[in-house]
Amino acid sequence: MNIQVEPATLGNWSTRAYHRRWLLDQTDALFDFFQYRAVNPKGGFYDMNDAGKPLDSVNPVRGIHSTARMVHCFSIGSLLGRPGANEIVDHGMTYLWNNHRDTKHGGYFWSLNNDGPVDSSKQGYGHAFVLLAASSAKTIGHPLADGMLADVTEILNTKFWEAKHGAIAEEFNRDWSLIDGGTYRGQNSNMHLTEALMAAFEATGDKAYLEKAESIADLVIRRSAGSVGWRVAEHFNADWVLDKNYRGNEMFRPSGTTPGHWLEWARLILQLWSLGEKRHGWMPEAAKGLFSQSMSLGWDSEKNGFFYTLDWEDVPAKRNKLWWPACEGAGAAHYLNEHVPSDFHEESYRKIWSVIGQAFIDRTNGGWHEELTENLAPAHTLFPGKGDIYHALQACLIPLFPATGSLTKVIAEAGGKI
Repeated sequence: MNIQVEPATLGNWSTRAYHRRWLLDQTDALFDFFQYRAVNPKGGFYDMNDAGKPLDSVNPVRGIHSTARMVHCFSIGSLLGRPGANEIVDHGMTYLWNNHRDTKHGGYFWSLNNDGPVDSSKQGYGHAFVLLAASSAKTIGHPLADGMLADVTEILNTKFWEAKHGAIAEEFNRDWSLIDGGTYRGQNSNMHLTEALMAAFEATGDKAYLEKAESIADLVIRRSAGSVGWRVAEHFNADWVLDKNYRGNEMFRPSGTTPGHWLEWARLILQLWSLGEKRHGWMPEAAKGLFSQSMSLGWDSEKNGFFYTLDWEDVPAKRNKLWWPACEGAGAAHYLNEHVPSDFHEESYRKIWSVIGQAFIDRTNGGWHEELTENLAPAHTLFPGKGDIYHALQACLIPLFPATGSLTKVIAEAGGKI
């Protein structure tokens, strides 16, 4: 599949009525797929197979990030005026507060089933998404939001935050003892915390959240990624020294570099720049560099789509194509088009959406394929089905609103009007 992109001089897709209607149609289809299939009556949400049936309907494991992302996404649905969205938010918030929260030691369990914790560790990644869920739920007035926001903020400040580095530690056992000596530090958890800190700042007006987000971005992007040619380094030791030889979980901590995270950071950096009143002049240049490198090194110029990972020689390592880098690429291209417009950014935007439309959207069963082969055929080597609305939903909605903040902020400011 060799996608030809028309000249960008014809204007931006994001301003065209048809393209905006098409994005809204995809948004509705995603909401429909998850809203009426994912709710587990025993609490939390199901991960689903390709057909939209639970992968395990008897006693499934519920990961904290999946629960929190559903809260965030259906808070967005509520702000848009989607019937039934509030009930999904309430279902997820109740499960986070009553089940994921550790009332003995504090913090939130990584995963649960009907019998209790499956993995009782306390992960920075998971706590970042609890902060995002609480912040998003606050925008629609959920009664648990303020208490959860205060609770997870205290945990992040007292257990995870390392002021000497200006970022968070990665993980602890249930009782807050160190896992493997506490030597690992990762950018992925800090990246998602940056997203959540911005949402918390927007929801509360508390600048301490924004200052932490800026601190993380300075460490992970300006200093670290900037020192290796705008490639986002993923894995570090406890002193935040890059570990190029790290081998970890291929879903959450893949080895080498991950172009999808370069794209995600490109958008987040511009959002942070906007929220911070454009005080940090390095941020737009960093966003442009990250995006340019992702398209140059991470995009498969022959078969299209983003390779999952590269090695440190910039050679594709895991050549499969995942949905979330394409989603983040679309969002980043739109943000760049809004803040530092260029034909390259618009052409990239069109190219990415063309791949999504032709290969990732599942028009037979609904939802999006989460994994494709190098040749863009559906696959399941990392992801067994369809467990996540978050990346795809945001990709569809970001181009419909001003590129000035989290979707919860800009949708609320627009009164839900698209």
